[in-house]
Amino acid sequence: MNIQSLYRYPVKGLSPEALASVDLHAAQGFPLDRAYAVTDGSLDFDPAHPVPAPKTQFLMLAKYEKLARLKTRFDASSAQLELAEDGKVSQFDLSSDKDREALAGYLGAYLAVPLPGTPRVVNAPNFQFTDVSVRSEALMRSISLINLDTVADFGRHLNHALDPLRFRANVYFSGQPAWSEMEWVDRELTIGEVVLKVVRRTKRCAATSVDPQTGIRDLNIPVSLLQYVKHGDLGIYAEVVRGGTIRPGDTLVLKDA
Repeated sequence: MNIQSLYRYPVKGLSPEALASVDLHAAQGFPLDRAYAVTDGSLDFDPAHPVPAPKTQFLMLAKYEKLARLKTRFDASSAQLELAEDGKVSQFDLSSDKDREALAGYLGAYLAVPLPGTPRVVNAPNFQFTDVSVRSEALMRSISLINLDTVADFGRHLNHALDPLRFRANVYFSGQPAWSEMEWVDRELTIGEVVLKVVRRTKRCAATSVDPQTGIRDLNIPVSLLQYVKHGDLGIYAEVVRGGTIRPGDTLVLKDA
């Protein structure tokens, strides 16, 4: 099996960025993945003492599908976030309190729905706003993988060509039977010198029901999964046991149990 694509999501709930290569490190998460988030105003987040919070306290696709229409690019060297809405481009410096406040205000106005409070852009050193961060620090630093053959099989069942980006994973691979990865928990994958340990299946939420291109909630993925495979999982999480560089085209090997 081979890696087909790599993605990070610098701001939780906003668009993905394709990557040509990624340097992974043992016991660390996918670099710059969910490094920032925007609260819905209900969370008092202290960057000096960060505590994982439920995803429902952030602006995210499961509740605010319109976010998918925004296309973003992040420059890690300058902390500049470029945000495009219907061809109109705005720039925000995420190292600037003023620009962070401006981005939060922009998103609140764009969504144009009542929120619990004033949105706020948040981040903290060595902290990632992954959905599973609330379960453990180790899971916060896990990476997510999707078998494209599973996505294709599920799409055929739905009679709907599924965009794999609905599932907002870091690593997309192909070349394994559909759904076989559901049995990989506690097994190891190698990608060259990199070693990953599969730790958990990925339970899907309402965010996957949103078309990532149109921002329209056009399917009910969690219900459809239950109807088709009798569970709500699609994808896996893995921890980095040994680091190294990975790229699209690299071979993944499932080690013997």
